[in-house]
Amino acid sequence: MTTAAALTTMTADEIDQAMEVLRREGLAGPDTHVSYLGLREPDKRDVLAGAPGERELRGFLIDMRTGASHDVVVAPASGRLVSQRLLDTSVDGAVPVVLREFAYVEEVVHRDERWLAAMRKRGLTDLSTLRVNPLSAGVLSVDEAGRRIQRCFTFVQKTPEDLGWAHPVDGVTVMVDVVTGDVLDVIDYVDLPVPQEDGNFHLASWRGPDRTGLRPIEITQPEGPSFTIDDDGVLSWAGWELQVGFDQREGLVLHNISIADEGEQRPVIYRASIAEMMVPYGDPSPQRWFQNFFDCGEYLLGGFANSLELGCDCVGDITYLDAVVAANDGSARVIPQAICIHEEDAGILWKHFDNWNGSSDSRRNRRLVVSFFVTVGNYDYGFYWYFGLDGSIEFEVKATGVVFTSAYPRDGYEFATEIAPGLGAPHHQHLFSARLDMAVDGVDNYVDELEAALVPRGERNPTGTGFTQTVTRLRRESDAQRLADNLRNRLWFIGNPSSQNRLGRDVGWVLLPEGKPVLLADAESDIHKRATFATKHLWVTAYDRDELYPAGDLVNLHAGGAGLPSWTKADRPVDGADIVLWHTFGLTHFPRVEDWPVMPVDTCGFVLRPHGFFGRNPALDIPESTSEHCHPAHGGAHHEH
Repeated sequence: MTTAAALTTMTADEIDQAMEVLRREGLAGPDTHVSYLGLREPDKRDVLAGAPGERELRGFLIDMRTGASHDVVVAPASGRLVSQRLLDTSVDGAVPVVLREFAYVEEVVHRDERWLAAMRKRGLTDLSTLRVNPLSAGVLSVDEAGRRIQRCFTFVQKTPEDLGWAHPVDGVTVMVDVVTGDVLDVIDYVDLPVPQEDGNFHLASWRGPDRTGLRPIEITQPEGPSFTIDDDGVLSWAGWELQVGFDQREGLVLHNISIADEGEQRPVIYRASIAEMMVPYGDPSPQRWFQNFFDCGEYLLGGFANSLELGCDCVGDITYLDAVVAANDGSARVIPQAICIHEEDAGILWKHFDNWNGSSDSRRNRRLVVSFFVTVGNYDYGFYWYFGLDGSIEFEVKATGVVFTSAYPRDGYEFATEIAPGLGAPHHQHLFSARLDMAVDGVDNYVDELEAALVPRGERNPTGTGFTQTVTRLRRESDAQRLADNLRNRLWFIGNPSSQNRLGRDVGWVLLPEGKPVLLADAESDIHKRATFATKHLWVTAYDRDELYPAGDLVNLHAGGAGLPSWTKADRPVDGADIVLWHTFGLTHFPRVEDWPVMPVDTCGFVLRPHGFFGRNPALDIPESTSEHCHPAHGGAHHEH
């Protein structure tokens, strides 16, 4: 089996074969829901040695009649059950949310007299207009341990076309055991008026007339795109090679990212993905204290991928790829056109007009874009990987959709913003963890922290104008838990001690963080314990095949402490080792009036750039533009500095 074949995305045939095994072994019965099923990747060392072994799938199963849950591994081709483990949900955490729970809780809540009384108190009696929104429950109390619980809010949807997010019934939270169908509690915390103003941006009659005067922009490639992609998902473009895959939990997964240099394909990253995404809300009230969503670990973000449309979601000469995931009934579900691949202009690549020799040269940049979009509840997120002609790798999240809403008290509320009359939007964060399994010219790498530093006035710096860059090696996992510091221009250099450039220095790449806030929660809070990964911008760990998710394998209803804080207790060496970088980045969102009723895109991300990896600017060989709009050597004003 080739390296590429070993890492291809799970197929529909493999899903069918795996389900046959699970049914044969009595693990998949009539009440069993497949919460997750995906490729269990072989050990990296075996893959690189050319012996990846038999392909395996890992799954999380739940019997929704009894709540019994299993963690299973199957070898589909040979029909072999590799392992099975019955989960103790009070210790292990629970498997991710399944679709049945979304509709089921509304049925259950609509029958509960305590909730009905809370609605009647507010003058709400038409059940057909009352939408019950199930939410992951966070940490459970002692008497709730072992149950499978959703905490639910209520919204009014006046008509089938109405945007229900505009009309929250604030102050009421319902706790539902989705296995037994019991309503455990109804918290009627505060009675606030239901906001009445509509927010139906999707209706032309509500928006009003469209803006005029915008003429078409056409993006074409008359000779077709510059990239190729084979049956294993191996994508080649302008010296870049990478393998495109997809997972129901992480979404896009990229393998074996390499770049050409003087005829040699040099590795940079073995595996790259967004391994977790969590949205903590900053309202500590009895209604909302638990409101912290792990969109990968609790909801399986990749399974909510959109089918993209040419000219709307992606513009230009587009190549689409389908995604295959497992439905809750164990059948293969194909998401058509889930992945978009295209090229786009990226502005100036390099430029100089020389005052001395009169030369004038410039080159335009372009980048390869690999992306997908998901809708998780009220928010929509686009995930974009960019590969540039200068060797840069960028990742960008585009957050849009509808902000989560609340009622807003007349006398104000410090934990939310009023975005329409009586309508609030709680403060919150969107925090992502990129898992970057590095392989800069090989798998033995290290990380140095680079910082700008003033040199004290003295013999070394008599004028007081000197500054330098300090270098600090991160030697063990305990050292390699770091915060960004933009005041010091803090960067992280990933180097290879066994590979030197033409100047005799270790080759490397640098990770440039945006340096925005990490998790804003007290160290003793439940969410801090569950999302400890999000308290640092950088973690560096020694590679382990089974360490994939920074908050642990089973995030739903987990008490915390799993994932990175647990693994790094071993304090393994990371200097000249096979290492994985975990980079936290994201948005801290204090909503604006302009974010309603649908939010314009906000962005966050990070950049990876070569740093001594090449012998000189790797983009000197890019040809001049041949567009009729470009007139090389047009001259210009002479300036002296």
